Amino acid sequence: RNQFKDIKGGSELAMLVAPSAEELEQLKKAVAIMTPAEKQNADSLTDEQTQRIAEDAKIDPANFAIFINGYALCCKRVSPSILGSELR
Repeated sequence: RNQFKDIKGGSELAMLVAPSAEELEQLKKAVAIMTPAEKQNADSLTDEQTQRIAEDAKIDPANFAIFINGYALCCKRVSPSILGSELR
């Protein structure tokens, strides 16, 4: 996924639904280095925190931001009790 096709968000949503093997590995690296507090509050990470985590994990910051933003949107639509252990 070198480039997203439009500004409607379809490509980003596709990434969230079916990440490539490489994207999934990047996400795993990022989550592995997150602190317990960052994991607990992943839905409210700032852009700066997201950028730092991506840099520390040596992954694509744009992809990580898409996943974090998608997670935050999901948290707003689903009961917190259901998602309580998603990132742990």
